[in-house]
Amino acid sequence: MFDAKKVKDECVLWIRKFFEENGAGCNAVLGISGGKDSSVAAALCVEALGADRVIGVLMPQGEQHDIDMAYMLVNHLNIKHYVVNIKDAVDGILKNIPDNLAITEQARTNLPPRIRMSTLYAVSQSCNGRVCNTCNLSEDWVGYSTRYGDSVGDFSPLSQLTVAEVKEIGRLLNLPDVLVDKVPIDGLCGKTDEDNLGFTYAELDKYIRTGEIEDMDKKQRIDTMHKKNLFKLQLMPSFVPTK
Repeated sequence: MFDAKKVKDECVLWIRKFFEENGAGCNAVLGISGGKDSSVAAALCVEALGADRVIGVLMPQGEQHDIDMAYMLVNHLNIKHYVVNIKDAVDGILKNIPDNLAITEQARTNLPPRIRMSTLYAVSQSCNGRVCNTCNLSEDWVGYSTRYGDSVGDFSPLSQLTVAEVKEIGRLLNLPDVLVDKVPIDGLCGKTDEDNLGFTYAELDKYIRTGEIEDMDKKQRIDTMHKKNLFKLQLMPSFVPTK
C-alpha cells in the first residue's frame, strides 16, 4: 500500500520547508557512501533545493573498495563534492590514547563514523550548510547506527521510511539500479548489514509495518535490539531540579 510518488513529493516539500525555516539559502551537506540511503537522500535534496545547493562529502578511511559508487552518485546528480580521507584522523586519535588504556573493539569500530560526522559539520559550517542525516527507519528501529556518528544530523528525510520504501523512492527518482540495489555493508567491519543483524531487511520491514514475522527467534532478537537501542533516538537525559 506504499505510495512512493505521494511520499516522495511530500518529503521534497518537507525539505524545502525545513530550509525556509532553518536556513533560507543554505546548502544541504551529506556524507556520500554510494549506498541507497545517501543516494536517495541526496536525490531528494537535489529535487527540493536544486543541484547547486547540495554538497556531497566522500570520506574514505584509507582505501575504500566501493568508492566508485560514491563518485557515480555525485556525477549522476551533478552535485559539488569534496573528498576527505579520515585515515590520519582516526589513526592519530588511536595513536595518542595512553598505552595503559586498552581500546575496545567497539570503540575502534565506532570511532570512524564519529570522525565522519565531525568532518561533515566542519564542511557544513564552512559552506553555509545543514547536515542531512541519512538513516532509515529499519536501521533506527534496531539501533544500527553509531550514536553521535551517522545517527545525527540537522534534518532527516528517511528516518520514517523502511529499507523497502527507500528503494521504491530511489527508483522513482531514476537513480541507477546499482546504487539502489547495492548490498548494504556497514563499512566498519566488512560484513553486510544482514550478516550482522541476523535477519533480512525484508523480514524487519514487514515486522515494522505489519507486526508479522514467522521466525520467533528473529522476533525476539528484533524486539531486544529495538528496546536496547531506543536511547540512540532520544535526547540526552538531563537533570531537572525541583521547584
